[in-house]
Amino acid sequence: MSRASILVVDDDAVFRAALCRYLKGEGYATTAVVDAESGIEALESHPFELVLTDLRMPGVDGVEFIGRILKLDPNAVCIVITGFGSPERSVEALKAGAFWFVDKSYERIATFGPLIEKALENRRLRSSNQQLQRQLEARYGFENIIGESDVLRQAIDVVRKVADTDATVLVLGESGVGKELFARAIHYNSSRSEEAFVPVNCGAVPEELLESELFGHVRGAFTGAIRDRIGRFSAANNGTLFLDEIGDMSPALQIKLLRVLQEREFEPVGSSKTEQVDVRIVAATNQDLGALIREGLFREDLYFRLNVIPIEVPSLRERREDIPLLVEHFLNIQRRRHPGVEGITSGAMKRLAEYQWPGNVRELQSLIERLAILRRGNWIDESDLPHQVGGPPPAIRSPSLPPDGIDFSSVVDAFESDLILQALQTTGWNKNQAANLLRLKRTTLVEKIRSKGLTPSAD
Repeated sequence: MSRASILVVDDDAVFRAALCRYLKGEGYATTAVVDAESGIEALESHPFELVLTDLRMPGVDGVEFIGRILKLDPNAVCIVITGFGSPERSVEALKAGAFWFVDKSYERIATFGPLIEKALENRRLRSSNQQLQRQLEARYGFENIIGESDVLRQAIDVVRKVADTDATVLVLGESGVGKELFARAIHYNSSRSEEAFVPVNCGAVPEELLESELFGHVRGAFTGAIRDRIGRFSAANNGTLFLDEIGDMSPALQIKLLRVLQEREFEPVGSSKTEQVDVRIVAATNQDLGALIREGLFREDLYFRLNVIPIEVPSLRERREDIPLLVEHFLNIQRRRHPGVEGITSGAMKRLAEYQWPGNVRELQSLIERLAILRRGNWIDESDLPHQVGGPPPAIRSPSLPPDGIDFSSVVDAFESDLILQALQTTGWNKNQAANLLRLKRTTLVEKIRSKGLTPSAD
C-alpha cells in the first residue's frame, strides 16, 4: 500500500535526520526543511498529508507556523514535536489547530508510529466526510428538485431566499409531495450544511416515546432506560432538525417544543440538568394546522413560532406539466437497475398526466419502479398501467327513486360509506391521501370511519 507524504520541519539537524530515517524506514515519502519559511515554500509546491513541526524555530515559531499552514491548506494535519515548549505552549498549538503534540526525544522516535497513523486516519476521515458533503450538496441542490411549473418554481424561489438564514421554516403540502426533499435542500444550501441534518417523523414514533426521542433521557428515567441516551435535538446541535408530521405531536409535548424554540434549552427525560442547543428547525405537515388549532389539538403560540417562513409544496395535480419530466427522471434511475427499459409510450404518458395522483410524487416514483420491473416489453404502454391509472374514474350513478319512496338517511349513509371505502381502497387505506381525494379534513374522515365501523376487511 502506498504510504503518505510527510513534511518534517525542524532546525535541529541531528534530530531531523533521525526522524527522517525512521519515517522512510516505515515507508513514508519524507521531505525535510529547517524552518517555517522553507516549510511554507514546500507546502506551496507540493501537497503533504502530514506536517511534523518543531514548536520553537528561528523566525516564525511553531504556533504561528501552524496557523499559516492551515490558512494555506485547511485540511492539513500537524503534529508538534518539541523539547522546549511549556505545557501552555503545547495547548496553544492545539488551539491553533495542531492534531497533537509529543516530546522531542531520540529514544521515543520509534514510538511515533501509532500517533502518525491516527493523524493520517483523521485526515482520511475528514476528506471522506467532505466528499460525502459535496455529494449531498449536489444531490440536494435546487436544480435536483425536478420540475419547471410556475407553482413549483415559486416554492423553490422561497427556499433559495431563506436557505442561508436561521429562520424557522414550516413546509406545507400533501403526503408524498417531497416535503423532506425541500427540508434537505434548505439545510444543504445553508451555513449549517456541514453539520447534521436530523429527521424525526413525529407521527411514526409512539407518543410515550417521542419526548425521549427528541430530548434524550438519563439512565433510570423510566422502565427500560438502562443507559443515558442523547436525543435528536442534541444530535442536531449546530445543524438542522426536521420535524415531519408536526401536527401529530401531542399538546403536552408541544409545550416542551415551544420552550426549546423560545429559550434554546431543554432537560433530558429524568434529568434536572438544563442543556443548551443551537438548532435550526424545519417543520412539515400535511394537515391543516389552522383547523387543528380551532379544534384545540394544536397550540396557536407554537404555530406562530413555526410559521415564520411558510413554504407550500404543490401537489402533483397542481403541476401536471412536470409529470413527463418526473417520469423521465425516475425512468433514468430504473434504467440503471433494470437494463432494457426503453421508455414510455405517448398513450401511457397521457394516462399518467390525467391521473389524480393522491399519493403525489411518491406514488409516481413507486409506480415507475413497478412498471420497470413488470413491463411486458421494452416500452411501457397503456396495457402495463394499473386500472386506476389507465382507466377513467368510476362513474357516480344517481340512485332512482322508487314509487313507494326510500329511507333517505340510510341511502345517503350507504352512498357515503361506499365513496369513503373507494377512496380508502384507492390509497391503500392511507387516510391522509383518502381525505385529499374526498376533499375532507383528515379528522372528519377519521371520525366517519370510526362512526361507520369501516375497517380494511369491510372492503
